[in-house]
Amino acid sequence: MIRNRAGLALVLVSCWATTALAQTPAVNATDPGPVPKYVAEPIALMPAALGPFHRPISSKVPEAQQFFDQGFQMMYAFARLDAVRSFREAWKRDPSCAICYWGEAWAWGSYLNGPMPAEQSPFAYYALQKAISLKAQASPIERDFIDALSPRYVPNFDPKTRRVQDEAYAESMRKLAEKHPNDLDAVTLYGDALFLLEPRRGRRDVNAPNIKRLHGVLESVLAKDNKHTGACHLYVHATESTQRPSLAEACAEYLGDSIPGASHIQHMPSHTWNEVGRWSDSVRSNLEAWHSDLKADYGEGFAIYPEHNLHMLLYAASMDGQGAIAVQAGRDYAKRTSDPVYHVLTLIRFGRFDEVLAVTNKQERHFPQGAWEFAQGYARLKLGEPDYARLHLDRVKKLESTTSQDFRSNPAKRLLGVLTNLLEGEMLVANKQTEAAIPFFEKAVQLDDELEYDEPEPIPFPARHWLGAALIELKRFAEAEKVYRDDLDQHPHNGWSLLGLKQALAGQGTKDAAVDADFEKSWARADHWVRSSRF
Repeated sequence: MIRNRAGLALVLVSCWATTALAQTPAVNATDPGPVPKYVAEPIALMPAALGPFHRPISSKVPEAQQFFDQGFQMMYAFARLDAVRSFREAWKRDPSCAICYWGEAWAWGSYLNGPMPAEQSPFAYYALQKAISLKAQASPIERDFIDALSPRYVPNFDPKTRRVQDEAYAESMRKLAEKHPNDLDAVTLYGDALFLLEPRRGRRDVNAPNIKRLHGVLESVLAKDNKHTGACHLYVHATESTQRPSLAEACAEYLGDSIPGASHIQHMPSHTWNEVGRWSDSVRSNLEAWHSDLKADYGEGFAIYPEHNLHMLLYAASMDGQGAIAVQAGRDYAKRTSDPVYHVLTLIRFGRFDEVLAVTNKQERHFPQGAWEFAQGYARLKLGEPDYARLHLDRVKKLESTTSQDFRSNPAKRLLGVLTNLLEGEMLVANKQTEAAIPFFEKAVQLDDELEYDEPEPIPFPARHWLGAALIELKRFAEAEKVYRDDLDQHPHNGWSLLGLKQALAGQGTKDAAVDADFEKSWARADHWVRSSRF
């Protein structure tokens, strides 16, 4: 089952940070031992899941070519371990195929979402040595690809010093790309090698020399083929956290269809759509990705990060006002992970307070636990039980004050701080002390703004939606207008802030036709009638 294997791959990715601390023993270049169980099972050809990609290889065995093409597409889709399996099937069909062994070696290596674990380096090194030993039977371009990969793997790999190999590999790929500028895969893999030298998380400056170089390499591919799957995938990642995420819009239009059964490729355009406010397109991308995750059980797709696809789906649907989809995605996320964090938060987003109380399986990790307590308290407050709300608030505060854990890219303390201030402020509003609530909402906004870049954001609603609503209630309309305009700068075309902005303008005796039109268009798919930017 590919879907189960993808889940295992996610576990492996999460464990790399600890697995990779130990240096590997010296590698036996002729026998690295049996491959790990998670790649030992043969993989089938899945033509229904694949796109039109084809890279001719110097093999006369049709199935070797087919498995090679499949492995390449899987690598472009970040299905790394399935790609290893596919390249292995290629050389099993043609043991003299040097480039098939190159493919396996490439697939074992570090990629954008994680470094190569120490335990896997012997297999990467062995596959590369096999490719080198068979070079005489390879085409000239294949020999160049094999030579370019050679600096990447060493017999005694130490993950703590892997940047030495990463830099040597990037330089080697630069030479390959310069020698073969019209080989778009060669240039794309040069871009990939450059990306490995960048921090995975955080905001990027489009004017920084290293980012300009990375963008330039990928743009040189897209200028020749705007539908190149590998280059567009990387370009979305390279632009999403910059000042100009819209740079990737043109290629993202085609990316999701390029490998129709690869859930991560279908999902990837949403990294751009979220940044530019194309929420409905993001919902559609992630629905298609989730469908491929489900198709994987029947050999018609391959599941890649299914939990992430659901997370992005519920986030985009929440911003688009599509409550039914958001809540169902939150529920499905809870089923897959046994973590109800996004189930309860989407229920809060759409005011389904009675349903929150039915979710009883809180977690041990501090942020999910605190989010559950927040949701229970918020729901109790809205259902007329303020004493219970205070009890849950106190529990969130205790977690906030004592935790040293992280959740995804952010300290749990900061995330819980957003939630405690929202709940404390809302309790004051309920007690007709809205003026006193403003500092709490402002603190929630401050903490929200201090969160590290993550995609999607870890809390599926902006704190400004609470601050703006409270300012509207106080008839401080000019201040509310600024709050909503600031939120629209961060989350373009979201109907919650557009509604609040319309209300703030109306309170000042004015209106804006562009805002009205944007709201009508942006809220066209909403399945909830809302009177405020928060329930």
